[in-house]
Amino acid sequence: MVASLLAVATLTGSGCGYTLVGRGSFLPDYIKTIGVPTFENRTPLFNLETQVTQKVRSEFIGRGHYRIVPEATNVDAVLTGVLSGVSIQPVSFTTQQLASRYTIVMSAQVSLRDVREGKVLWENPNLVFRQEYEAQSSQVQVDPSIFFGQDQNALDRMTTEFARTIVNAILEAF
Repeated sequence: MVASLLAVATLTGSGCGYTLVGRGSFLPDYIKTIGVPTFENRTPLFNLETQVTQKVRSEFIGRGHYRIVPEATNVDAVLTGVLSGVSIQPVSFTTQQLASRYTIVMSAQVSLRDVREGKVLWENPNLVFRQEYEAQSSQVQVDPSIFFGQDQNALDRMTTEFARTIVNAILEAF
């Protein structure tokens, strides 16, 4: 009995490495300030870089462990990103052959670099994010600027999920 209690106490107190999702971090302890300069936008969507960058900053701030600044100087680590493409494809149609659902694909290159050590802590040069949305109009619209002009909520949902995915990947080491 005493041996069982000792084993349980050892296992529960040993710091087995598990953390609650959203609470852990695999970044070095000395990283306190992360610079998140505005992402580069190579897509036809006006101001996409601003919205994505703000969402990424907010997601980091929501975790509460790091000071997030918009500069790449005087920081412990720098997160940089390039939004390289956005496309919209209809994936389902009504009986009248009008698009009723779209798949939106956003691609990006994102990396987090340790300034002190001069090494990359996390990167994904081919990050692809897919999201499906219901059509808001009766016309087939495959131009992202027209689509998001009609449905700002779709853009907001997409950028929020994109930011959450990036921050989770960095902090949870996925």
